[in-house]
Amino acid sequence: MRIGILGYGTVGSGLVDVIDNNKSKRDIEIVKILVKDKSKHKDKKYFDKLTTNIDDVFNNNIDVLVELIGGLNPSLEYIKRALSSKIHVVTANKDLLAEHGNELVELSNKNNVNIKFEASVGGGIPVLKPLIESLEGNSIDSIYAILNGTTNFILSKMYNESLSYDDALKQAQILGFAEANPDSDVLGYDAARKLSILSTLAYNNRVYWKDLYLEGITDIDAKDMEYAKQLNCKIKLVGQSRYEDDVVSASVRPVLVGNESILAMVDNEFNIVVVNGDSVGELSFVGKGAGKLATGSAVYSDLLDILDNRSASINSFTKSRVKVNKIVKNKCSALLRFKDCQKDEIIHVIKECMQNYDILNDDDDELAIMVHANSEYEINNSLCVIKDKGYCVGVNKLLKIS
Repeated sequence: MRIGILGYGTVGSGLVDVIDNNKSKRDIEIVKILVKDKSKHKDKKYFDKLTTNIDDVFNNNIDVLVELIGGLNPSLEYIKRALSSKIHVVTANKDLLAEHGNELVELSNKNNVNIKFEASVGGGIPVLKPLIESLEGNSIDSIYAILNGTTNFILSKMYNESLSYDDALKQAQILGFAEANPDSDVLGYDAARKLSILSTLAYNNRVYWKDLYLEGITDIDAKDMEYAKQLNCKIKLVGQSRYEDDVVSASVRPVLVGNESILAMVDNEFNIVVVNGDSVGELSFVGKGAGKLATGSAVYSDLLDILDNRSASINSFTKSRVKVNKIVKNKCSALLRFKDCQKDEIIHVIKECMQNYDILNDDDDELAIMVHANSEYEINNSLCVIKDKGYCVGVNKLLKIS
């Protein structure tokens, strides 16, 4: 099999290493590697295969285009060109799948070629293939997942080492877990795109990432971590979705998870995806969510599927966008923190609106209450009353999930 690789960064070089490590097992020939600047790669393998011209890749009779440059442009143009030319595609680009997955899957079907993207979610964790193939006999009704290694690293350092958000972010950047501009990670966009891909495959309906409730970790502070420890919990950025009565409920947000939860046991750059099927029950997939060889391994497995003519239907991307509910309809709890507030008046409202509550702190700085309600609607309605009556300037809310 002859392949052209777009990008020779962390994942691209990892893929090259995995291919070389398995040379005796499978015959995959690297024909060309597209880079922006050849001089940056002088010490790497296959320097003689490097090109800065995309036409050099397409004009060399390749069987598969491996897209590892990320982003929407020019990746979208290159992948569409490959599919239209009846060239198979392997990509790790979750941005592209979340935004244009419907268009690309339709194009691959039209030209009778594959588009595979195992590495787009969970790095080296093999989770998409089980959803598409192994769990086909199940109806998946829920997903809980930690899908972003950067935010999980930051929150782990804030919790375990009492670092501030800024210090934890700097450490993540020094170690290569966070980009110079970390917005896509810390604002939750990366996790939302990955959750939309997982949910689309799991529920056989197109779940668009911008329809999800989305909240990042930039407002999490040391006080949140103190309350979490007081409640025997950790704080994690969790993507969760549920499929019920043809409606998907989906969100990405920081939440409190009990220390006994499997989500609480996954720290630093590791990811976890927990799915629940009607036949198989609960399954957990845990591993490194990023990294050179881990992600390269996922890309390599997609290449082997194409080499061995293994394909599976992923037509869920081509369906109409399903309605997404952003609010938790079931019983739930939440940590509410009020600053510059009228405490007695707020407690009175909480007492009238909530099923139950516990006051964690009512000193001069703030009022912190753990509330228990029949749904998130009840919590939000009580907060609306409190704000409308002018009882507080601001409030922070952290849901708790089991």
